[in-house]
Amino acid sequence: MAKLLIVEDDESVRTLAARALERAGHAIDIAADGAQGLSLIRAAKGGYDLVVSDIRMPEMDGIEMAVAAAALFPAMKIMLMTGYADQRERADELNGIILDVVQKPFTLAEIRSRVERALICFA
Repeated sequence: MAKLLIVEDDESVRTLAARALERAGHAIDIAADGAQGLSLIRAAKGGYDLVVSDIRMPEMDGIEMAVAAAALFPAMKIMLMTGYADQRERADELNGIILDVVQKPFTLAEIRSRVERALICFA
């Protein structure tokens, strides 16, 4: 069982991902935007096994959050999600910080398998 943080501004996507990953046996915390996600990361002292974040969000997007989190906790594993091709290209510049970018929409099986692969392959 891993401790995961899901950061997503769309409540339905956040709920879908959280439920899928809880059913896979993981402990899940959720945040509605990057600022809240970064606050939870700081409060946990970087104690998440994986952070799964949307890229495009209000206030602080996932890329800004990932850069800030990696500066504080360089070993933290971060995976991004997006439904926008241009946002995916922005994430390509974050090699060494971002493990993977999951294209939305995704299936329950896909998000579970991508998270499992990130947890195992990048352990």
